Amino acid sequence: MTSVRPKLKPETPKAITAWDTASGQTVWLSADGQWTSDMTRLGVFTGRAAEDRLNEARAQEHLVTDPYFMEVTAAGTIAGRETLRETIRAQGPTVPYGEVPR
Repeated sequence: MTSVRPKLKPETPKAITAWDTASGQTVWLSADGQWTSDMTRLGVFTGRAAEDRLNEARAQEHLVTDPYFMEVTAAGTIAGRETLRETIRAQGPTVPYGEVPR
């Protein structure tokens, strides 16, 4: 499963995000190649290394669903045109679990 997203230039700092297949929770690939739900541990990748890491992530679709690049700053904070969407993903749903909006 994939979604169409804007293409980022090779030199743009990127994180790789996905959904944990078992729980549906948002996860990020850390610098050491582990999946984490702690956004402060996300890895920042650029250039060919970023492409290689994304290909590795796609090979782990039994663990994660729909891995893709997310633009971040060099320090690892969310940036770019999808800032609002990615912030919501990072912080969780806008309606607490179990609540139904009326």
